[in-house]
Amino acid sequence: MSCTLRPTSLASIGLAFGLLAIVRPAAAVEPLDTFNLRVGGYLNRFDTDLRANGETTSGTDIKLDNDLGLDQGNTIGFVGLNWRPLDHHEFGFSYYNDNVSATRQLQRDITVRDTVYHANSTVRAEYKLDAYEVNYVWWGASHERWALGPRVGLIWYQLKLGLDLKLDTAGNQAGTSASEDVDADLPSPTIGAAWRWTPAKDWRISADLGYFKANINDVDAEVTYGRLGVEWYPWQRVGFLLDYTANKISASVDQSRFNGNVHLRDQGVRVGVAYRF
Repeated sequence: MSCTLRPTSLASIGLAFGLLAIVRPAAAVEPLDTFNLRVGGYLNRFDTDLRANGETTSGTDIKLDNDLGLDQGNTIGFVGLNWRPLDHHEFGFSYYNDNVSATRQLQRDITVRDTVYHANSTVRAEYKLDAYEVNYVWWGASHERWALGPRVGLIWYQLKLGLDLKLDTAGNQAGTSASEDVDADLPSPTIGAAWRWTPAKDWRISADLGYFKANINDVDAEVTYGRLGVEWYPWQRVGFLLDYTANKISASVDQSRFNGNVHLRDQGVRVGVAYRF
């Protein structure tokens, strides 16, 4: 599954929400919604370092930006929703993806699985990331102006890195024999807390924190997660959101498709439109 939300699509959705909001004036925003749908842009930064071991060789620790020229700062689309079917129980889901590529002359030897790419050779790299987030909150303390409760979350990252040798160290065209693909699944669970507060009639502030360290699905990982956001609802159903999210995962992976280490920092600012009731 891969679908990047384009600015034109986001603008169309935002316009539709805006038209719906015209017929309803602003109303007092409660700390918790029954349903909340969000779409917008994510001004993100993915800092990724990885090592892909081969069957007989240990891979090189690679910084995707410095070594391969992959600029992981980008503006991408995101979609998310929250549903609270019962007073104290809320479920959430969101999705976003990124895809970058670059051609670069290597400054040092790097080994990916059992293939060695020598310094001064030219490679083309393509990096793709899909992120699926689910979470559950039990709002144990729910009051007129604020709510607080324990939160369990999971962001499932699907990472794909492809390397193709274009020119060897002498500048000659290379064939397809020096190509490698790295494909890894990184579950990123957290246990923490969620908080919502309505300081004014049509404003809401939210915060989520989480941490986890365990071995899941042959992934030994340490994960830290945090988010701080503000929402403004000039209309009863439709408003705007701004938040900052940071997720850091350090993982040792021993799977059939990927063996090695991954250090990923996913952070950035999200701006969007929300529809609530």
